[in-house]
Amino acid sequence: MSLFRGVFPYLVSPVDADGTVRTAVLERLSADLIDAGVHGLTPLGSTGEFAYLDRRQRAAVVETVVRAAGGRVPVVPGVAATTIAEAVLQARACAAAGADGILAICEAYFPLNDQAVEAYFRAVADAVDLPVVLYTNPNFQRSDLSLGVIERLAAHPRIIGIKDASSNTGRLLSIMNRCGDRLAVFSASAHIPAAVMLLGGRGWMAGPACLVPRDSVRLYELCAAGRWDEAMALQRRLWRVNEIFARYNMAACVKAGLALKGYDVGDPVPPQQPLDDAARAVVAAALADVS
Repeated sequence: MSLFRGVFPYLVSPVDADGTVRTAVLERLSADLIDAGVHGLTPLGSTGEFAYLDRRQRAAVVETVVRAAGGRVPVVPGVAATTIAEAVLQARACAAAGADGILAICEAYFPLNDQAVEAYFRAVADAVDLPVVLYTNPNFQRSDLSLGVIERLAAHPRIIGIKDASSNTGRLLSIMNRCGDRLAVFSASAHIPAAVMLLGGRGWMAGPACLVPRDSVRLYELCAAGRWDEAMALQRRLWRVNEIFARYNMAACVKAGLALKGYDVGDPVPPQQPLDDAARAVVAAALADVS
């Protein structure tokens, strides 16, 4: 089983007002990102607005990205649900569509204890013969993955990585110390990717990489080569994008940025709101600074 590494952009989900997925623009974006050198694609992550899509839309997004990738890079879609049964259905649908892995996300309305959280992720990993990356984002999830649960799940033969969006770099080091090589750690946009790579990270999964793919790949290559002075100089420049995006809705920011680059991805799915003109100007200025 191959181990994912490198830059995996979190793709947007371009959806018309009537709910139709804009497959043509999603195919074009996916192909352009691959041409830019990214190492994989992740539809239905946070930037993909998974919480706002129905089953039909999710299926269309995954099928489109798998088709566009054509086996050139792994496609690792997000699976997110409040019930184990629904998560298993989603995981199996992704596998049937040709996905190369699963990014497992646990949604919750009522808080869940460690036993319940562990059971959820274990069920997803048991449901498909695909590598699974755990996703934890305590800013948005009612029930987070504790270090103990992460360590136990790392022993599962198909759970091979974790994307932690806690913004707590010390937590990443704790995960690495507990799990060693059993679990690849991926940075999120809330972390400084070069710093995570220095600690031993394997790459990052993040929405901003959709907008600066070539620079993101270059940053990964510099880190992988141990050229830390050059890497940090590039990281300081790219961090401006992360700073701006932390101020607004991530999907709205990435969609606004992609629109500036000529991709007709539309607005965020309601009730989310698109950026207003002032915020779009801020995003445009940030992208101009790093171009």
